Amino acid sequence: MEDKEKRKKDKNSTKSDRVTLKKEIGLLSACAIIIGNIIGSGIFISPKGVLEHAGSVGLSLIVWVCGGGICVLGSMCYAELGVTIPKSGGDYSYVTEIFGGLVGFLLLWSAVLIMYPTTLAVIALTFSNYVLQPAFQICIPPYIATRLLATICVLFLTWVNCSSVRWATRIQDIFTVGKLLALALIIVVGFVQIFRGHYGALRPAEAFEFRQDPSVGQIALAFLQASFAYSGWNFLNYVTEEVVEPRKNLPLAIYISIPMVTLVYTMTNIAYFSSMTPEELLASNAVAVTFGEKLLGMFSWVMPISVALSTFGGINGYLFTSSRLCFSGAREGHLPYLLAMIHLKNCTPIPALLVCCIATVVILCIGETHNLINYVSFINYLSYGVTIAGLLYLRKTKPNLARPIKVKKPKTHRSLPEHT
Repeated sequence: MEDKEKRKKDKNSTKSDRVTLKKEIGLLSACAIIIGNIIGSGIFISPKGVLEHAGSVGLSLIVWVCGGGICVLGSMCYAELGVTIPKSGGDYSYVTEIFGGLVGFLLLWSAVLIMYPTTLAVIALTFSNYVLQPAFQICIPPYIATRLLATICVLFLTWVNCSSVRWATRIQDIFTVGKLLALALIIVVGFVQIFRGHYGALRPAEAFEFRQDPSVGQIALAFLQASFAYSGWNFLNYVTEEVVEPRKNLPLAIYISIPMVTLVYTMTNIAYFSSMTPEELLASNAVAVTFGEKLLGMFSWVMPISVALSTFGGINGYLFTSSRLCFSGAREGHLPYLLAMIHLKNCTPIPALLVCCIATVVILCIGETHNLINYVSFINYLSYGVTIAGLLYLRKTKPNLARPIKVKKPKTHRSLPEHT
């Protein structure tokens, strides 16, 4: 009897001594993670690529709105998966649970080695370009300088995320507010221009004047460029285990954040066209800087600083969430078990963070921004497609599974043929 009691005590003590991720992400921080991950560098890079491939101002604005609509549909599906399978790891955890280890393994390695390090590299390069732009107004900032500054930024934020979850989430909250203020400045100044009558490029006759005949391939590339700006909408699902009351706060954060970002993006692009012609936007290496130089005069220095703050928060958010993907994969045995280890005092996945940091620095040194965007956007869409296919498969194979949230199919009414 005494031996049995001792064994029970030992089991209880090992459970209580087990180091786990803490639930420290409330609704505000959850919204900040989604908005902070979406609004990074994309809105300051992608407008040029979207306009270039869309061929006209009007079609480019339609692409931005439709891109937001796709994110809303996708986020609703992910909200259902997030409360049905309440595990950290996002796409990887869902695909592994539904299709088995092989599909999850392939998705995990493509994400760890390609998707998230590439996205982090693009955001870090944007950060360094905007920080260095005021010092190199006549020419493009040197290659080595941009890579070095981007690397320093990634290393610093990796250290912050290794030190404390609370520090990382506080940085996310603060810089999310900062980036929204930066975009608010662009929108307000742009709409002041519109009310003054400067909206020539937005008139229907000019807005749909195509520089080239639109093709399916070019429109698809425009959507890929826009999708990069929207990427990150599913990242809260990577930290589900750290969300307070996930069944309540996960879907609520998604429903608040995605429509807000779509509205902000569309209004920002309208503001850009209030002060720049399509030709000027296509010729610009830093759209927000060109916008500031034309409209803010002696206060034009505000724009590069604002964009730098925005991208800084984006890097922090991507590091925070992508490291949890490594952690989840290692816990399932698809990555070395070392990556599933958590610091005893800080409760942070330090080995996983270091792997994300190293992979990002490597890609920083070998990639070019716009090519990286097309590359990673295609892989992102592929990953989303596999995950949503998993949702449909799960509904078919386990129809009675408890689903606190369920995306309903639109009802269709079919009229029966009349028999004579």
